[in-house]
Amino acid sequence: MMGSGMYGYSTGSMIFGLLLNIILIVVVVWVAVALLNKSGSTGSGDNERLTRVEKDVEEVKKMVQEIKDKLDEI
Repeated sequence: MMGSGMYGYSTGSMIFGLLLNIILIVVVVWVAVALLNKSGSTGSGDNERLTRVEKDVEEVKKMVQEIKDKLDEI
């Protein structure tokens, strides 16, 4: 018998809490989408950024391989 009535919450209160949670989730998702759209509107800057990231990834791969080789020597 651990129903919600035991704790003094009414059905109206539970529905209001549920609606408040749904509204909060919608607002958070809306803000996240707005920020992602704002950051994605740079156009050609994205290509340059992607190229830099690809170069950085290649450099990291080379460093990891060098570290692996050194560890194998030890």
